[in-house]
Formats: sequence, structure tokens, C-alpha cells
Amino acid sequence: MKRASQLIRRPINRDEDSAFSLTTATVSSIYYLKTIVETEFTTAYIGLGSNLGDRAGNLLLAVRGLMEASFDVCKLSAIYETEPWQIDCESWFLNMVAEVRVSHQISPSQMMARLMRIEYLLGRGENARKTPRTADLDILLFADAVIKTKLLILPHPRMHLRKFVLCPMSEIAPDVIHPKLDRTIADLLANCADRTQVKRWNPYNRSHHEKIA
Repeated sequence: MKRASQLIRRPINRDEDSAFSLTTATVSSIYYLKTIVETEFTTAYIGLGSNLGDRAGNLLLAVRGLMEASFDVCKLSAIYETEPWQIDCESWFLNMVAEVRVSHQISPSQMMARLMRIEYLLGRGENARKTPRTADLDILLFADAVIKTKLLILPHPRMHLRKFVLCPMSEIAPDVIHPKLDRTIADLLANCADRTQVKRWNPYNRSHHEKIA
């Protein structure tokens, strides 16, 4: 008399076993490649702004400049119209934040140099600090890097004080932790004392705050 296990045992299907082995190998390969990609790149966050001329067009050209500078643009926030912050001008800004992947071969200083080149190509002058500008690009975070040089301070020293930075960044990276303050971007936004106006930009509603270059 045959055992019950012998009666219900399913015949071995060689094709199914091969397919299962192939699937397992494929998943393992994908995980391995994903690990390699993640370890060869650094995630950084860039703030973009414009309050002179075609503001939205300037932002679009700045994003294109990021891609042409060999940065992998992974995420873009919505565009926000924001009241000028500590700048004596009437024209409001359009602001957004980009999440990019950067090769480990590129240092934060090299990245900043490329951003400055994009600014100048878009018409920003040499002495454009705290004045209306066609393009303004800042590194907000470069992974967990903490740096202080004459050219660059990371994390950006005032990002946690600015709603026009925190609002768009919270949209795409709410759980990212500020490496010095040890708080998430969402928490920093919720407790930000900045009371300047920040609102989603509506491209179909031409703003009286827009200034022609």
C-alpha cells in the first residue's frame, strides 16, 4: 500500500524549476545592480529660484542645465511663488527643489562650480547677491556632508529658516533628515517661524509680481 505522501506528490516539472531558478537569479541580479548604483552615486538637493524675466522659463532652463552638467535629476517639486526673503525688491520669486544623483567622482565644491556656471549662462551677474536675478541655484544638502569653506557651507546654513525652501523640499523629501539639526524636513517646515507668503504657482494666472528683465 502506497503512503499518502506518495499519492499526493506532484510530478516534478523541470520547466517550472528552471523558470523559478531563472526568476530568483534575475531578482538577485537586479538587487545587486541596484546596490552598485546606489553606492556609486550621492543624493543631493538643489534649490532653484528666479524673479527676473520669464521666471518659469528660467527654472526650466536651469533644470536642463543640471542634466547637461551630468546630474541625474530624480525628482522635481512643484513650482511655488514666494515673497522675497531679506531682499529689497518688489518682484516675487518662483522657487522649486530638485533631487539629483551625483557621481562619487564629483565633490560638493565641483558641484557648486557647475551650478554657478549655469547661473552665469542664464544671465546672472557677478554681484547678484540679494538683488533680482534670472537664476539662483543653491546646494541644500549633499548626502550627510557637513562642510564649511569660503565657497560653500553644507548643509545650507539658512535652509531651515526659509519656507520657500522647506515647502517644495517637503513635497519630495519630507523624511530626509537634516544632518546637523537631526530633524526631518517635514518637522522643520511645521515649526518654521518664517511668515513670508509661499503658494503653489498657477501658470494660468499671470502674477503682477512678475518683473520683466
